[in-house]
Amino acid sequence: MTEIADLSTLLLSRIRDVADYPEPGVMFKDITPLLADPAAFAALSDALAGIARSTGATKVVGLEARGFILGAPVAVRAGLGFIPVRKAGKLPGATLSQAYDLEYGSAEIEVHAEDISADDRVLVVDDVLATGGTAEASVQLIRRAGAEVAGLAVLMELGFLGGRARLEPALAGAPLEALLTV
Repeated sequence: MTEIADLSTLLLSRIRDVADYPEPGVMFKDITPLLADPAAFAALSDALAGIARSTGATKVVGLEARGFILGAPVAVRAGLGFIPVRKAGKLPGATLSQAYDLEYGSAEIEVHAEDISADDRVLVVDDVLATGGTAEASVQLIRRAGAEVAGLAVLMELGFLGGRARLEPALAGAPLEALLTV
């Protein structure tokens, strides 16, 4: 097996399906078993850090909440700064905010504007790409802060939900990398 196939097999073997969560009809992808396995978590962090380096990113943005868990070690492994994108009202001081729609309603995210500069190339990291609403809002925030979007990297893309098609115009040619597509 190739290295990529080995990584895919390892990651998939550590992701648990939870039926009807957070509401009936949804198949939730639980990554906590993957996070609990130090070898799998390290392999995931290294793979995402490789994407960060290949895009020329200068900073990593992690989307609340599981994007924090993945984005922070990616930033450390790639030698980059980490910026959390939070739910509205969670950051002190001046923020930029963006409202968006998601699978189960609507929400708003924020970032400290001073954490991102016009000199930055920012890689967005999250666990799952579903419909793309949160990722699209984060791309808009990064651009409003004056930075360039280096790309989007996710552990898993739920291809049947169409998030990639929604995001491609917003990414404007920046890469969208998913380690797994289900």
